Amino acid sequence: MITIRNKTFVPFLSPAALEARIAQVAHQLNEDYKGKMPLFIVVLKGAFMFSAELFKHVTIPCEITFVRLASYESMESSGRVKQIMGLEESVENRHVVLVEDIVDTGLTMAQLVAQLRQKGAESVEVATLLHKPDALKQPVDLRYIGFEIENRFVVGYGLDYDEQGRNLDSIYVLAE
Repeated sequence: MITIRNKTFVPFLSPAALEARIAQVAHQLNEDYKGKMPLFIVVLKGAFMFSAELFKHVTIPCEITFVRLASYESMESSGRVKQIMGLEESVENRHVVLVEDIVDTGLTMAQLVAQLRQKGAESVEVATLLHKPDALKQPVDLRYIGFEIENRFVVGYGLDYDEQGRNLDSIYVLAE
């Protein structure tokens, strides 16, 4: 059990479980993108730990870049996406894989996927560490999912509560 600010969290996903599943996702990516040279776009800040572990196991030729978006305020999705740090690489005629920490409402990913398709990407897929299907407000095609979880608030392994808890090597869930 840990406390971040005024909230108590309990263990949810261990480092071993995270590492094993992420290696499986990377293997699937290696198979699906063999010979295609994908551009991986990591969504900061939350996906930094997921992407670091993922790329230890990605063995295909690829490029990696980063964007920073904001759609959260404290523990709630604001429903608005504002791009903070934009994409500098061209996605035209590229196979793009978005690397995200968590997809819950789907609003962020739907908007980002649409923007990349408008910019001429040949294909756009999403690789997310966590997915909350019960929280979806906008459907998003998620090809690579680490774990489907209940609609509960989680921290750790890149995910934060008011910018704290990202450095935890496990994922914790808000105690009920």
